[in-house]
This record gives sequence, structure tokens and C-alpha cells, in this order.
Amino acid sequence: MNRHHMGVLFGGVLLLVVAMGISRFAFTPILPYMREDVGFSFKVAGFLASSNYIGYFIGALWAGFIYRQKKNFLLWSVVLNIISVVLMGIIEIYSVWLVLRLVAGITGGLIFVLTSSIIMDYLAKQLLTKWSGYLFSGIGLGIAISGLFVPVIEIRFAWQGTWIGLGILSALFFVITFILWRNLQVQDSVKVVNTSEAKLSRGFMPWLIAAYGLEGLGYIITGTFLVDIIHNIPSLQAYSSYSWVIVGVAAIPSAPVWTVLLEKFSAIKILFVAYILQVLGILLPVFSQTVWSVLLSSFLFGLTFVGIVTLTTAYARQLFPTQSGPVVSLLTTFYAFGQIIGPMIAGQLVVIYSSYKAALIFAGGIVLLGLLVMLSGKWIVMKQQEKIAKLNVQSTGARHP
Repeated sequence: MNRHHMGVLFGGVLLLVVAMGISRFAFTPILPYMREDVGFSFKVAGFLASSNYIGYFIGALWAGFIYRQKKNFLLWSVVLNIISVVLMGIIEIYSVWLVLRLVAGITGGLIFVLTSSIIMDYLAKQLLTKWSGYLFSGIGLGIAISGLFVPVIEIRFAWQGTWIGLGILSALFFVITFILWRNLQVQDSVKVVNTSEAKLSRGFMPWLIAAYGLEGLGYIITGTFLVDIIHNIPSLQAYSSYSWVIVGVAAIPSAPVWTVLLEKFSAIKILFVAYILQVLGILLPVFSQTVWSVLLSSFLFGLTFVGIVTLTTAYARQLFPTQSGPVVSLLTTFYAFGQIIGPMIAGQLVVIYSSYKAALIFAGGIVLLGLLVMLSGKWIVMKQQEKIAKLNVQSTGARHP
């Protein structure tokens, strides 16, 4: 990989830092400070989170229909995303916050899908596909940055200044990417003819999509409320911000590490391990509220959620190598749909049971269900393929006695 290739890849990493680590997930460490100052409930926080995820759903779906001017569309989406982050610290009206989180979600979905599509296509063209996992390390890097910066900025400038400061940081990353990408030429995509081989609804793909959607529903409960949950445990309050840093630090190397494992083992085996570890990470705070258990939970969560995104996206692209845009868009759309529902259900469960434990048990159960759907789908598809192969052999034998 030469210097130019590294620059293009690093620019993509920075865009995921902006869209995912800051615009999307900075809400998690900022939330406790906002709730203390403004006084809104866990349930209201769930609505704010869901507004962002509704937007993410729209953006991810929209991105699948963008075939021309991808680069320009992407860069303008980043500009709007940064503006929405800055305005969160300037305007203090709940209804406006809902709109701003929606805008951040729409642009975030566009940025994630378009960046992933552009970078994966670029690396494939340069025969550098093995480097694609490094792109998703931007999610973890962004989470680590938000986890480190939020408490530092909040002490001096309150939560309002935190949003503004992170917006300025995002603008800096955007400028760096703009410079690194100044010579990057992105060709218009060609809409694939809807043949039986090109249909994304065939074979194992629907099962993978369903499992990924359930993963989105389950993981996002921890992804949204982890810091707030820890912040509200008196003995662990001092570690709440550190927990989010741990999530980010674990997530940074996870994408390339899981990608390397994907070259040595089957995707389903690796995804099985990732799902199981994530379930353990989600459920750990239910049974143990010590410093070490909470930090281990954060580590397992960070290690797996970016890994599952990386593995699922890479595996789906292997199944449909000429349809990176539609594949990433479809997967992300179902993932985003699960994320819309998750925070609202979690908020209701906390209200009903007066405890975060019910929400975490629900989240862990849903992720486990996603794993079972994926494994069941793989078994069913394998049996179907064996049956077809057997019929083909019998048919060939009948024609050639």
C-alpha cells in the first residue's frame, strides 16, 4: 500500500470518526450531563436516541439509490452533519433537538454507506481488499475520542460547549479528508440488472439481514445507555466516562483483527464467537456491578459491535462482489431499523421495572436470537444446496446411463 492509498483510506476513517464516533455516539457520554442539567427522563432520552436512529435508517436506505456523484453527495452530507452537531450546543429546545438528531442520523447513514462503498470499491480495484477492515476502526477511534474529550470539555464549558467543541473537531477532520481526497476519482455506479443471480433476496442473504437487524436492536441499548447506566451506580460513577473510552479503545483494532480472522476461518464461525462475546458483555453488568466487571463489559462490547459490522459487511460483499452499495445499504437499513426500536423499548422497560437490568437482559436476549436466526439460516440453506446438488447428480446420471 503506497502513500496515496493510505491517504484515501485514512480519509475514510476520519469520515467514520465524524459520522459514527462523534455525531452518533458522542450522545452516549454527553447524555448523563444533559439529563442532570436539563432534567429529562431516561424515557425522553430514548426518544432523542430513536430520532437519530430513524434518521440513520432513512439515510442508509437513501444511500442505496445513489449511483452518481457519490463523492460530492458524501461531502455535503458531512457538512450538514457537522452543523447539526454544533447546533445541539447552541439551541436548547427539545423539539429542535429531535430534528437535529434526525438530521444527524440521516447524514450519518449516508456517510457510513457511501464511505464504505467508495473505500471498499477503491481497495478492491487496487487489489487491497485485505485493508478494508481498517476503515471501520474509525468507529472505535471516534468513540475513544468522544469518551476522552467529553468529560474534559464538559468541566469547563458544560455539555453545550461539549457539542460545539466536538463539532469543531469534526470540521477539522473533514478538512483533512477533503485535502486527502482532492485527487480521488469516484466513478458512477451501474445499476445491476435484476437477474436471479443478482437478487439480494436469494440464498443465505435474507437470514444474514434478519440476524443483523436483531443485532442492531440489541446492541444499541448498551450503545446508547452504557455510560448513563454506570453513571447512576453511585459506587461506579467516577468510571462512567472511562467505560466509553474502553469501548472505543477496544473497537479501534477490532475491525482489522476480525478481518484477519475472516481470512483463516469461515465467516459464520467468527460471527458466532463475536455474537457470544457480545451477549456476555451486555449481560455482565446485570450480575456484577464491580469496577472490573463494568470495564470488562465495556471492552467486550467495543471488541464485538464494530467486529460484527465489519464481518457482516465483508461477508455480504463476498456473496455479492459487484453490488457493494446496495449490499451495505440494505444491511445498514435493517440494522438501523432495529436501532430505532431498541432505545424506546429500553426506556419503557426501565420505567416499568425501575431498573436498567431488564433492558440489558432484553438486549442480550435479542442479540442471542439474532445468532440463532443466522445459524438456523445457514443450516437450512446448506440443506437446500445439498438437495439441489443431489438432484443435479441424479439428473446427470439419468441423461448418461
